[in-house]
Amino acid sequence: MNAKKRLITMAGILAVLAVFVVALTWNAASADPTVVVYKSPTCGCCSKWVEHMKASGFKVETHDRTDLNTVKAHYGVGQNVASCHTALVDGYVIEGHVPARHVRRLLAERPDVVGLSVPGMPMGSPGMEGDHSEPYDVVAFDREGHTSIFAHEPAR
Repeated sequence: MNAKKRLITMAGILAVLAVFVVALTWNAASADPTVVVYKSPTCGCCSKWVEHMKASGFKVETHDRTDLNTVKAHYGVGQNVASCHTALVDGYVIEGHVPARHVRRLLAERPDVVGLSVPGMPMGSPGMEGDHSEPYDVVAFDREGHTSIFAHEPAR
């Protein structure tokens, strides 16, 4: 094979490899990160929230713990934003029954916050469905414990 044909063959192989690398990178970037959830082993609403996240396309890894206050303190979750379970996703803390669409918005916008919380356990939030619902706020919180409203969910 002459040098010109070898060069053309090598260029073709490199082009195919480049397309393959771009495709792999694009698939990895578009995949949702895993949500790591710390919850009580006996909490039914936490398990329902995990199912909500899975149904919304997230991969979820759960860890049953009896020392959730230690987990919350470690990740900067103050009493003012505490709820029943604590999750981690792509560098953020998700506390309580935050709807998946707001987690996606957080990951897309990437604000400078520790994470999001739905303080308490409001009826009608994911995992807390029942015969009625109440309005609630999804709040962003920072390292100093300051909060701001990230989203408002009306009663349904």
